[in-house]
Amino acid sequence: MPSTKRKRHKTNRRNRRPNKRWIAGVKTVSTFPPPGLFTKDAPTIAKSLASKKVSPKGPQSGTRMLNYFINRAGKKLSRSRLAVLERAKSLLSKRIRQKNSSRPRRIP
Repeated sequence: MPSTKRKRHKTNRRNRRPNKRWIAGVKTVSTFPPPGLFTKDAPTIAKSLASKKVSPKGPQSGTRMLNYFINRAGKKLSRSRLAVLERAKSLLSKRIRQKNSSRPRRIP
């Protein structure tokens, strides 16, 4: 009696196409940036994303939102706009470092 098992088709890892549009499926409700915020200058973006009104969980949440926006825009983002957004990201991270350095350290 012949075997009725099907042969599995082996896929080569190089032949598989990675999903490049992963960011399109992400939904977020953690931050609430005002409309048109990402079209403004870097200090304004950083200040707004660090505020409790926009980022209730703190400036780290604002940094994640900015990163999300940059990834979502992808190749459609102009170099000049990307430079402004990267500057805003560095201003936000500077603010986070200042906030963390002013806190007294807990010794376990």
